[in-house]
Formats: sequence, C-alpha cells, structure tokens
Amino acid sequence: MTQERPSQRMRDLGVVQSGAGILATPARPFTLPAEREEAERVVDDLFAAIDRISQVHPFAKGMGIAAPQIGIGRAVAIVQPTGDAPAITLINPRITDRSGGTDEQYEGCLSFFDVRGLVPRPLTITVETTALTGETVTTLYERGLARLVHHEIDHLDGLLYTARMRNGVNPIPVEEYRQTGQSWSYETT
Repeated sequence: MTQERPSQRMRDLGVVQSGAGILATPARPFTLPAEREEAERVVDDLFAAIDRISQVHPFAKGMGIAAPQIGIGRAVAIVQPTGDAPAITLINPRITDRSGGTDEQYEGCLSFFDVRGLVPRPLTITVETTALTGETVTTLYERGLARLVHHEIDHLDGLLYTARMRNGVNPIPVEEYRQTGQSWSYETT
C-alpha cells in the first residue's frame, strides 16, 4: 500500500491545488463595511480550514491560508503565528513598504505540499489592511512573520512562492528537505 502524498492530504482537507485557475487570479477586494457579513463568513471558512489542517499536520513555523486556497476568490487570508500568538486576519492587504534587507528561507505551500522552496523575501514589510468597519490599519511585520504574511499576500495577488524563487533554483521534494520542524533562523541585528 502506498502512503498518501502530502498534497493529496491537503486536497482531501479542502485545499485547492496548484494548477487551479483561482490560484493564478488576483482576489477581489471587499468593499467594507458594506460587505462585512460576506467578509466574516469567508474569515470563518478560513479558520475552519486552519482547524482541519492543523489537526493532521503540525506547523512549527506557523501557517497561513488565503481564501483562493479554499476556492473563494476574495482578498482575505489568515496567518497563524507559532506558539500562543493570536491569528492575524488580513483583509484587502497591500504591502506599502519593504526593507532593503532580504534573506532566503525554505517555504512550503498547502497548495503544493510535496515540495519546499528556497524563497528570498524582505526582512520587514509594512502592510495596509481594511478593518471590517472600513478603516485602514497599517502594521509592520518582521522576519518570520513578514515571510508568512508576504506569502499569503502573494496568494491574493495570484502568485505562488515559485514566482519569487531565484532563477535556476527549484523546489525540492519534501523528503529531501532536512529542516522539517525547525524554525527559520535569522541573524541578530
């Protein structure tokens, strides 16, 4: 009997897989507060997906999921940091500033979970989101949290992390990925 591939497990949990058109299409923003009920419903669906997924796979580095990954083409994503930190809800997120400093770390993606890729990302990003009440909120994210948030915003822009990888660098099979379960490491500054 063959063991189920990680990507098949994610598909079975309701995660849209690479190759689906919705993952390559920019998500439609919410008009808030007019679409508040719709936004709340999608946020609830995302939290339900996180709950299902985290019951079958531990995420030592935190995790995130964007609405297109559950088949909803709207601009909302959830990032669950490591530990007891509260989840971050990103509605209509837009990166308004990024640090000049970058680093490369391995990332995985629920939409093609059989591989991991070495992805360069800014060490710091500033993100504007929309509150359910319609106000704009600006937040600064650093290091691992910046990486998670940036990854999810890319999903909402119709990009997979492979679009960010350097030329000539390819994802590696999860079996070859040797840092499974370890946190990203950052130089102290």
